[in-house]
Amino acid sequence: VDTSYGISLQNGAVPGEPGKQEKSVKRGNWGNQIEFVLTSVGYAVGLGNVWRFPYLCYRNGGGAFMFPYFIMLVFCGIPLFFMELSFGQFASQGCLGVWRVSPMFKGVGYGMMVVSTYIGIYYNVVICIAFYYFFVSMTRVLPWTYCSNPWNTPDCVGVLDGNLSSRVALNITQLLNTTQKRTSPSEEYWRRYVLNLSDDIGNLGEVRLPLLGCLGVSWVVVFLCLIKGVKSSGKVVYFTATFPYVVLTILFVRGITLEGAVTGIMYYLTPQWDKILNAKVWGDAASQIFYSLGCAWGGLITMASYNKFNNNCYRDSIIISITNCATSVYAGFVIFSILGFMANHLGVDVSKVADHGPGLAFVAYPEALTLLPISPLWSILFFFMLILLGLGTQFCLLETLVTAIVDEVGNEWIIRKKTFVTLGVAVAGFLLGVPLTTQAGIYWLLLMDNYAASFSLVVISCIMCVAIMYIYGHRNYFKDIEMMLGFPPPLFFQICWRFISPAIIFFILIFTVIQYRPISYNEYVYPTWAISIGFLMALSSVICIPIYAIYKVCRSEGDTLLERLKNATKASKDWGPALPEHRSGRYAPVFSPSTESHLEVQPLQPEKGHSEAVAVSPMQGSNGSAHSQDSRL
Repeated sequence: VDTSYGISLQNGAVPGEPGKQEKSVKRGNWGNQIEFVLTSVGYAVGLGNVWRFPYLCYRNGGGAFMFPYFIMLVFCGIPLFFMELSFGQFASQGCLGVWRVSPMFKGVGYGMMVVSTYIGIYYNVVICIAFYYFFVSMTRVLPWTYCSNPWNTPDCVGVLDGNLSSRVALNITQLLNTTQKRTSPSEEYWRRYVLNLSDDIGNLGEVRLPLLGCLGVSWVVVFLCLIKGVKSSGKVVYFTATFPYVVLTILFVRGITLEGAVTGIMYYLTPQWDKILNAKVWGDAASQIFYSLGCAWGGLITMASYNKFNNNCYRDSIIISITNCATSVYAGFVIFSILGFMANHLGVDVSKVADHGPGLAFVAYPEALTLLPISPLWSILFFFMLILLGLGTQFCLLETLVTAIVDEVGNEWIIRKKTFVTLGVAVAGFLLGVPLTTQAGIYWLLLMDNYAASFSLVVISCIMCVAIMYIYGHRNYFKDIEMMLGFPPPLFFQICWRFISPAIIFFILIFTVIQYRPISYNEYVYPTWAISIGFLMALSSVICIPIYAIYKVCRSEGDTLLERLKNATKASKDWGPALPEHRSGRYAPVFSPSTESHLEVQPLQPEKGHSEAVAVSPMQGSNGSAHSQDSRL
């Protein structure tokens, strides 16, 4: 028996049919629907919601940025999210198995795996730094509060060290020079102690042992949570996906009660409507939606593949997408209320203290926390929240790789040994992450973040849209969704999938190319060879698509190139719902006279609902005949 059929998921086993229950249990499935929704929320809501969105919003016109942001959510974010969920759920396969729909495009699945590998390597390094800060916050005085430590320089001026004039009793010109050069204790702690930053990306220096230890901790945590696949991670997300909201609310309440918080929030929200005509604002909005929801990483397809066949993924996609964007907006209040308080304390403009990326999470925000009473408590809460936000995404990245490998091999042995596959991927991820804990690690981390997972995702998503809508055929796909959900996708989604979303993705691609600037980190400009490595990482995922397509065409039957192309893009025989009882209509097995007796047994599946009872054979019933005609065409 081909066990790839027996790996679908039915959340409820059919009474009196132990064989089917055993088959669905082999692959594993969500305990209930809440687990899937929480996992997907944890996957979509990540560090970017906290450290990228608020900064983008303030830089691109405050409240005015919300307008293009929500337009892009409606026309691009939610439709793509729904497409990926429905795609994975229909076939009950990971990001490789789903490409039975059009085998020539299986390279898209390999591209998704490569992207998830890159992101999984560096994302866990960010989590490990958060773990490090979490552990060192367990003191009476945070180590980045004062400038009296061995790693500090004479330029260091802490926000709690008194004002500048009393500290540097010099004439006014020297005072101005000092002000311009002011470095905060948190920045020096980050650069000179935690990272012990080297002067060049090629100068790796030594491995930072505390970070290496924390990297080990974060990989062990991820492995233990995924030890039984979605069965164990589905239980963990009850905590990891919900607790960050508790912490955000605590920090929000603490933040808005501070002096100057309103100034910070106004900075974040005040609309500058003139910026709405700027193409960069729209490009940033589209990119942020696209990257934030995790489209084209393969994770959404993987998570949905563990759903039961008739789950309403249309409803889920709307709930998860809106929750993700609402979290981003909410996090902006948390970040800017405290930054406003710090700017007020220093007597400077909010823009002077605003930052994004690691600079916000490990420099600006920790410095602001030192001003609060019982600052270690707020620091522990903040970094614990960052750890949980990161882990939610990391679970799905690892599960995507493991599921793709297990589904691809697909035999009984590997399904039984799935835990060892997870262990192997985790150990490999840890070893590949070691160079990112060296003194030049942050340079490599930012290089991977900027190149490995930027424009390649856009290309992968665009090709996926085209393959499903135009190669497989939109009519076929809409019928598949109707068969799965009981209703076809709403007209709005049909139009978005066919025209609007691919156009927006293409716009993001053009925008990314036009806006391209070579990467830099603070004052350090990356050398050409490092940028070349970045481009090679970006290409390594996209190149899978043409290479596999050429391989598939060469291996296909046919005398002419056109015949080979047709055969390579045609859906394979085992495309469709994974469990036999869901294979109705045009997916119903075509029986020869010798298997006529089997036909009589077919209707005795009592659990079948709407169309399946009618469509026993492909020539029977209105639904069935329509589908069989379609397949003959």
